[in-house]
Amino acid sequence: MRDEIRQQPETLARTLSSGLKSIEKFRAAMMRKRPRLIVLAARGTSDNAAQFGRYLLEITTGIPVALAAPSIHTVYEGKLDYTGALVAGISQSGESTDTNVVLEQAKAAGAVTVGVTNESGSAMAKIADHVLLVRAGPEKSVAATKTYTGQLMQLYLLAYALGAKLRIADLQAIPDLAASALSLEQQVADLAGRYRFMHHAVVVGRGLNYANAFEFALKLMETCYVVAERFSAADLLHGPIAMVEPNFPAFLFTPAGPIWTSMRETLQKLRDLKAETFVITDRANPAASNQGQRAITIPVRIAEIYTPIPYIIPAQLFSAALAKEKNLDPDRPRTLSKITRTL
Repeated sequence: MRDEIRQQPETLARTLSSGLKSIEKFRAAMMRKRPRLIVLAARGTSDNAAQFGRYLLEITTGIPVALAAPSIHTVYEGKLDYTGALVAGISQSGESTDTNVVLEQAKAAGAVTVGVTNESGSAMAKIADHVLLVRAGPEKSVAATKTYTGQLMQLYLLAYALGAKLRIADLQAIPDLAASALSLEQQVADLAGRYRFMHHAVVVGRGLNYANAFEFALKLMETCYVVAERFSAADLLHGPIAMVEPNFPAFLFTPAGPIWTSMRETLQKLRDLKAETFVITDRANPAASNQGQRAITIPVRIAEIYTPIPYIIPAQLFSAALAKEKNLDPDRPRTLSKITRTL
């Protein structure tokens, strides 16, 4: 897991470079017939990537986005009208059975289909009209890391293809932002020891980093066996905050930008309750570093729209380091395998 976390700058650069070779043709096709709706289908870590895609695509393209419920197709045998829609499946292996069923049925019902996968020879790649290939190479750890950020990179390219005003030069800077986050590995490892006996936690994000709250919590659950609840800042205050008590661990993604006011209020509320707050931020938001009891500050300034990839890397490093503190093997979580097939 740690080795694959460290590979992310190269993986991201390779994924972007490869994607740019074909994206203009795809973009031209999308501009000729822009979809009226986007549906994203995924499971597990890929579903967290889809959650990011929902925010990114709606914010930057103005096209409504829905997250598919695969059981509508596989269990209830629902017949949906996908005329004029773009349906994207996201899967590390490309072999997620129910995700592929959604793609197949959407294609038959009039959708343009896209597959985001790390495997060019997968079932998903064969089904989809267009394939956005993550160039992560083999991912051996059960806990997905480099394929998650590779999927996020391809979702930036999907947004670009759908007319988002994203500068290619800004996307090309993301691998360097990832490298800056990786430079904090020892600092993160030093902090992880304090949490060796942690059994419960909350992870909080909002907007573009809401997906990272889900992904960080998933990594804590699957590699460290911590019961990690994940919330948006708004949802936490609508009831779940009642479970917070003194010393309760709370991890927060706190970029500068539109969501900082909400995150600052949540952070203050958690501090009033004497929770143990741990923030992940960057130099664009020094207030967050000062207000969290513990802070991981990526040593560069990052525009909010580009924070999700570099921000998840300290969370991945923390999960790997905490697993080591707990004498657990994050590469082989109990009862899990690399490919999960469900219907």
